[in-house]
Amino acid sequence: MRKLLIQVLAVAVSAGLMSACSAGTGSGQPTSSGPSATASGTSTPSATPAPDTETSVPAPAPSAPSGLPAGPGAGNAELSIMVKPSDTEPAVNYTLVCQGGVPSAESKHPAADAACTALKDNASVLSPSTKNTAQACTEQYGGPQKATVTGIVDGTPVDVIFARTNGCEISAWNAAQTILGSSGGAA
Repeated sequence: MRKLLIQVLAVAVSAGLMSACSAGTGSGQPTSSGPSATASGTSTPSATPAPDTETSVPAPAPSAPSGLPAGPGAGNAELSIMVKPSDTEPAVNYTLVCQGGVPSAESKHPAADAACTALKDNASVLSPSTKNTAQACTEQYGGPQKATVTGIVDGTPVDVIFARTNGCEISAWNAAQTILGSSGGAA
């Protein structure tokens, strides 16, 4: 019973606060909606407030993550790459560290030279454009492989998952296969 009373009071207070704000001025200050007194003491009806222009303008669309720019970059990267060949096989982990498109001694990647060159040539392969879009993709299955790439490329954070569950994802996998440390469907 006490909870119900508190809820009813909260709704009433909210409604009272909402009506106290003026929709016409946009200032958030309360205005009177009834007759107003003039300096001479007589009452005059108040003017109808103008509609709030903020409600007639649609909100801007949320901005998309900036992602990696297409084309050649600086070739600087620190990436952790995990490739899972299937649900039953253990994941294979790589570390790729590049400076100016050249792998550093820290890199533990089967083709570090090629991966660093691929990142320098076009880092945008790590931000596939088909994710979260309404793009039509062929319904084909390329295999159970999955890969996760996290880290930083040319100062931009990277956190992307690759799979081979439809034509778009297979295409993105194939574009990044040198960086993923795999060829085709094999890890």
